[in-house]
This record gives sequence, structure tokens and C-alpha cells, in this order.
Amino acid sequence: MAYTTIKKPSDYFNTKLYTGNGSTNAITGVGFQPDFIWNKQRNGTYDHYLFNSLSGTGKYMKSNTTGSEGTNSDTVTSFDSDGFTLGNAAGNNGSGNTMASWNWKAGTGQGSSNTDGSINTTYTSVNTTAGFSISSYTGTGSSATIGHGLATPPKFTIIKKTSGTGDWSVQSSVIGLSNYLVLNSTNASAGTSGALISAVSSTTLTVDGNSDVNGSGSTYIAYCFAEKTGYSKFGSYTGNGNADGTFVYTGFKPNWVMIKETSGVGGWRIFDNKRPGYNEPYALLADNSDAETETGASRNKIDQLSNGFKLRFQYNDTNGAGGSYIYMAFGQSLVGSNNIPCTAR
Repeated sequence: MAYTTIKKPSDYFNTKLYTGNGSTNAITGVGFQPDFIWNKQRNGTYDHYLFNSLSGTGKYMKSNTTGSEGTNSDTVTSFDSDGFTLGNAAGNNGSGNTMASWNWKAGTGQGSSNTDGSINTTYTSVNTTAGFSISSYTGTGSSATIGHGLATPPKFTIIKKTSGTGDWSVQSSVIGLSNYLVLNSTNASAGTSGALISAVSSTTLTVDGNSDVNGSGSTYIAYCFAEKTGYSKFGSYTGNGNADGTFVYTGFKPNWVMIKETSGVGGWRIFDNKRPGYNEPYALLADNSDAETETGASRNKIDQLSNGFKLRFQYNDTNGAGGSYIYMAFGQSLVGSNNIPCTAR
């Protein structure tokens, strides 16, 4: 049994539920100042709103669209020591709207330029303890390297053009860098025509000149994740097509899980430990604006256990017979006095 590397995972990731008030709204109880905020309405079909401390307040992206970075000063108005403050924008603070906010801590603020690669990042905010960095950069249109600051190769990387339209490019060593996925699409994994990210090292990503990751003069945001024992896990599993579904070992109690089928068409399904349905939470989908519901696609539930998660629905998007799946998981170690995670249940 591996030792946990993070004593208090909630210092680096937390899910916060809140209700919009249509006015100034200070959201507290996150537990830290977030650098990456992902908001989604639960009781309606507003888009996903994603914010980061490098772009700053009032700047957002939408995971379910190809759109460029938007500006609205009434969205996130400040990144605070215990959460964030919202203006009156309906998409993430409409009066009476129930909301989920998923929050990650990087380096607390914009950070500084990383010069490890052939492209100097504009900013890189990095937390090596949590294995998470955010970088902004300007593309060159040809093969280049970009520093990520993690001091270990990232296992999961998401890149989005901010200055124009383009897909959210997702690559992971879990499925091999010769394949890629698209966060705003239900498509199966596909081979890259020129390897959007062709290599990762302890210091850099190598990107080609594809316009979704490195178009000449275009600007980008990159989210890089490295695994940390007892806190984060990025892996794969095979579905069994049964309501008594596949068990996936993570080594910790997962508080947030995102699953995507790689062998076929299927949505990016997000589960957390705060929304109703726990221990079998309903899914929200990163690739579309659907509301949370007890019926339809949201029914493909999971059990969040002390050392992993178990599929509890016979559904091709998460547990089709023989289907291949990739996942991201963040959680809370159940640690004894000997600093060894529990394995109960």
C-alpha cells in the first residue's frame, strides 16, 4: 500500500454547491483561494463556465463549446481566500439557480513566465504538491516545447485556444499520446494527424503546429495534471455491461470523477460527492449543458468507495460490455495514524 503524499486533499480541490441570487454573491467555504473554477447550473441548461486566475476576473471559457474566451465583468469578480465572488451574470449566479462549483488550487494567482521550453509562457501558476499547473502562451505555428512547471511529466493535459474558436484538446499517457480526445465532443479517441502533444517530460510539453494547440499568434490556456498518491488518479478501465459494474481502484475515496468512453461515442460524465444521489450521484456532462436529473443520461451512477469507485448502471457511456474508458479522479484519503490509506469497503 502506497503512502499518501498529501495530508489534506481538500486544501487543493473541493466541490462547492451554492444557489444564485442574481446579485453580488460571495461564495465561501471552498477552503482555499482557487485558481481554476468550473461552474455548472444543476437545475437548468446554462453552459459550463470555466475561470482561471491567469486570465483573471470576468474572463471565462465554456467546456461544451468551441468558443473563444469570453468577457463578462458580472461573472467572477474576485478570487478570494476562501472561495470567489460573483456578479449578477445569469449563467453562474441567476436568482434561484442551483449550482455546482469544482475548484482547484494551483500557485494562487497568475504566477510568472516559465522559460523551460522554446515558447516562454506568459504566465504559469503551479502547485507541485498537488500536481497541477495552469499555463498561458502564444503559439508559433510549428513544433515547439512549453514549460509546465510540475517537475514530473503530466499524465493528463487539456489545452484550449482563448483567442478564437477551436476544440478543447485532451491528451493523456493513459491512452497514449498518439491518441487524443475532445472535451466538447462525444467522439471516441482518435489518432492525431500530427500528434497535438507528441511528448511530455518533467519540464515541458512538445506540441505541433495544429491550430487547436499552437497556431501562429493565437493564445492558449493549458491545464496540466500529474498523479499524486492519495489525492489524484488518471487511469482506464473496461466496462462489463452489468448493473453490478466494474470496480476501479484509485487508492483513495474519490470526491470527483470524470469518465469518458474512448472506444466509442459517449459524453464526459462528471460525478462528485456533494450533489444529491450520493452515494450514487447524478452526472453532469462537460460536453453539453444538460441539467442534472434523475432520469435519462444522468442515471449512469457510481458508488464512491473508500479506495475507488464502482459503476452502478448498465450504460455504454460509462459501463458498456467490453468498452474502454478513461477517467480523472480527485479525492480524500482515509488515512490511519500510520499514514497509510485505509482499504475498507
